[in-house]
Amino acid sequence: MMVKIIAAFMGWQVAGLFGAMIGFYIGHFFDRGLSGFSRPLSAQQQQRVGACYFETTFTLLGYLAKADGRVSEEEIAQAEALMSRMGLNAEHRQQAIGLFKVGANSNFVLDDLMQQFVSTCGRLNNLKQSLLNDLIALALADGELHPAERQALQSIAQYLGVSKALFERLIAMIMAQSQFKGAGSGGAASSASQLEAAYKALGVSAKNTDSEVKKAYRKLLSENHPDKLMGQGMPDDMIKLATERTQEIRKAYELIQQSRK
Repeated sequence: MMVKIIAAFMGWQVAGLFGAMIGFYIGHFFDRGLSGFSRPLSAQQQQRVGACYFETTFTLLGYLAKADGRVSEEEIAQAEALMSRMGLNAEHRQQAIGLFKVGANSNFVLDDLMQQFVSTCGRLNNLKQSLLNDLIALALADGELHPAERQALQSIAQYLGVSKALFERLIAMIMAQSQFKGAGSGGAASSASQLEAAYKALGVSAKNTDSEVKKAYRKLLSENHPDKLMGQGMPDDMIKLATERTQEIRKAYELIQQSRK
């Protein structure tokens, strides 16, 4: 509000009533921009957000596994492999298994869980984005996205305020990023298909300029940076997934840079 008043006063001095109106209008949007900045979370808030994020992630994994009507042995094995990859301790592992079963239960209500998550983490945009990224990546772990999984993910995306167009774009990007999992950086010249995947991983194309590609790369790194996500309350157990994603993004960018030299 203070910015709007100051801007209106300055506009009045320069151009009278018309200037005051313009100043007030500009100040209004500046105020809205300032309101988007969140103060750092307290330790207590981080703990509450972390618990909510953990609960939501593993419950939704169960929900996705049951999306086609049954939980397969392969899906259970993928969930267990994820827990091992994350290095969950015995207590958290048991908790994750219990949450997975809740989400896979036929009585599970998606609306209740998502309302709770949005209420607790709704203003933490990076955390919301990371949740959807992780779920898409895990759904793609078997190399394809089944129609029932896509529909379930679309429902989750709607709760998170993600448009259908952005949702489809994220699927393409994350599918491409997964091709750089464990890949080495640099090295011999890459194939055309690898280069195409690198562009898709960053959400750009070969037609984009160097500066546009770099901007997209930096934006993705910022959104997925482990330190930033930890500051928003992501549990330590979950940081490994964000770290792996930033490595995939970095490798894709390095490949593009190499091809443009």
